[in-house]
Amino acid sequence: MVAREGDTLAAALLAGGAGFFRATPVSASPRAPWCMMGVCFDCLVEVDGVASRQACLIEVREGMRVRRQHGAKAL
Repeated sequence: MVAREGDTLAAALLAGGAGFFRATPVSASPRAPWCMMGVCFDCLVEVDGVASRQACLIEVREGMRVRRQHGAKAL
């Protein structure tokens, strides 16, 4: 995926066509960024093996490994 320097991870993923970022733990409902400022936690993803990262607060960088998050993860 190509992203612009200075973009948040959430913005880059949305621009790249990511449909959803995570699934809720109980119903597995898909979630995607809503507030884009770190309040709603609907943008949680796994970044470089670390779960529950807020994609709207992380700036993209070359070589990042990002995965969708399924269910609740330990912080």
